[in-house]
Amino acid sequence: MAGDKAALVLTGGGARAAYQVGVLGAIRTIRGKRKGNPFPILCGTSAGGINAVALAVYSQDFNAAVRKLTWIWRNFHVDRVYRADGLALLATGARWGSALTTGWLVRQTPRSLLDNSPLRALLDRVLDYPRIGEAIGNGDLHAVSVSASGYSSGQNLAFYQGCGSLRPWHRAQRIGVPTVLATRHLLATSAIPFVFPAMRINREYFGDGSMRQVAPVSPAVHLGADRILVIGAGRLAEEGREYSDAYPTPAQIAGHTLSSIFLDSLAADIERMERINRTLSVLSEEQRKSAGITLRPIETLVISPSHRLDTIASDHRDSLPRPLRVVLRGVGAMRREGSALLSYLLFEPGYTRALMDLGYRDAMARREEIAVFLRL
Repeated sequence: MAGDKAALVLTGGGARAAYQVGVLGAIRTIRGKRKGNPFPILCGTSAGGINAVALAVYSQDFNAAVRKLTWIWRNFHVDRVYRADGLALLATGARWGSALTTGWLVRQTPRSLLDNSPLRALLDRVLDYPRIGEAIGNGDLHAVSVSASGYSSGQNLAFYQGCGSLRPWHRAQRIGVPTVLATRHLLATSAIPFVFPAMRINREYFGDGSMRQVAPVSPAVHLGADRILVIGAGRLAEEGREYSDAYPTPAQIAGHTLSSIFLDSLAADIERMERINRTLSVLSEEQRKSAGITLRPIETLVISPSHRLDTIASDHRDSLPRPLRVVLRGVGAMRREGSALLSYLLFEPGYTRALMDLGYRDAMARREEIAVFLRL
């Protein structure tokens, strides 16, 4: 694993992370039957963190890992991630209604809009976490990390498991913490604010790692990456402005907020890395050493959706369970302008398969770039 380490960075986005699995499927096709793991460093956030840890568990055989992920995402249903039955949604509504009307009296504090206990059960069932340590010991994996945001400290922590030579890091608002990864870390990194409950790890409660993540690519750099493949879960290019005189629905506001959390910091971090690379390219190694510059150029390849995922979600909105459709219709998520929120929650096979197909096509369209990145 010495020298020229490739890292894979998988961003957050709830059900949007199905797109990443489509890209991974294309990478498997491009690599053919080659053995081994092309990404000794795996970093993920939110649902991307779950994908990253799944790849780490099966990192001794990358092709088999992608096949397992593909099967899971192609057969996903909402009830494997959160409870969407009428009784659960009614109970949640009652708790929130009670908190808003009588919370001052009985001090009730609802924890989330949705109950993600099915996700905990799924992760416990399909992920054999001890295999991560075995892969590191065998040299199939250098490090894996998932990021989560602390609600008390306001810091973004990268919980990582890797080789003993790695050292923790401490930067403004971001810390690297060595640990043995488990389901609680995945529930923490994927705890979308208000939607899923925060997870307590040691002395603090944590939420989705995309919050306050000012440098999503930095964990890969700290873990020793020399080149980084970033797979996004949303379009990074700016969209044209649309005129509207209608007041935004709650779903539209929530979708806009989530997109800001999941997408904006990634675009800024990639832009900053490209600027650093350009600056370093005009300096020789001797000049950098004499000036005390410890930064090094990082080769970066970014793959993100070529089409709007909220538009695709809108096409599959009727596949959700009826009780959930009723709730989402009430906040405007079943309308076209509210489909951004829908795109994060639509864990149904029609939608996830459409995203996987898009990811596969987008990656195959950049086959030559990927082959160069993978040194094929």
